[in-house]
Amino acid sequence: MRGRPSDWPFVRYVFDRGGRSGILWLLAQESVTMELRVIGCHGGETPNHRTSAFVLDERLAIDAGSLTSGLDLGAQFRLSACLVSHAHLDHIRDLATIADNRCQADCEPLVVAGTAATLRVLKKHFFNNLLWPDFTEIPNKTRPTLRFVELKPEKRTEVAGYQVRTVLVSHTIESAGFIVEGEDATVGYSGDTGPTDRLWELLNKEKNLKALLLEVSFPDREQRLATVSGHHTPRTLLKDLKKYARPKDLPALLYHIKPVFQSEVEQECARLKGVNLTVTAIGDQFVL
Repeated sequence: MRGRPSDWPFVRYVFDRGGRSGILWLLAQESVTMELRVIGCHGGETPNHRTSAFVLDERLAIDAGSLTSGLDLGAQFRLSACLVSHAHLDHIRDLATIADNRCQADCEPLVVAGTAATLRVLKKHFFNNLLWPDFTEIPNKTRPTLRFVELKPEKRTEVAGYQVRTVLVSHTIESAGFIVEGEDATVGYSGDTGPTDRLWELLNKEKNLKALLLEVSFPDREQRLATVSGHHTPRTLLKDLKKYARPKDLPALLYHIKPVFQSEVEQECARLKGVNLTVTAIGDQFVL
């Protein structure tokens, strides 16, 4: 799963924590238009695993499971917005701490964008002045630290200079995937989901889709658990990927593997045929 597929249309940088060594994959025939950084990509947390958080072009975050544990202050302050796929803690937790940090630094308001149901949970159960201060009113209502923006399913909305569409997927609570369109590149994000259909229907219509961040959480032997918790196994992942018209041409960047099952899921994914997969790792950078 760590070797370079011959037809990947992007540059990949993989550096160690000290930045002292690395691998550069470059396919020069493709234009570079969007950079994706992996801040956290696991379905659980240990000292070596971080929960879901990705950053596009240093300004748009996708989920917030590890935005402060994985980004220095400068990178936190450069963000303009964060897309939130759903309200489970492993996808929203670091909204609390990034709000606190940005408030102290008098940053511009950070846009937090999600579906109406997701924003309701954030307001009622998270930024409720009980569990955490309501940073949509701090330091004041006219210049808050956070600004919530509702994303209506499948309607394009401008967020941080991108055109963003949410697509409802299949999870235990309302969960959305994203289609994020830049000027010359589009990237997809599945959110937490098991088998679903509408996401693939929309992705098949995209002319400029460069990559898809796609969740897979459990090994095949845990299919029952995956089904009841709204997640993929390699078996269901393969079936869903084949709903895409050209699965070999779509770089699928896998994330959300549970740390307990990391090796087992990677081995099962490596045996899948007819698709273009890699397992993401903390610190990966993809230039699309």
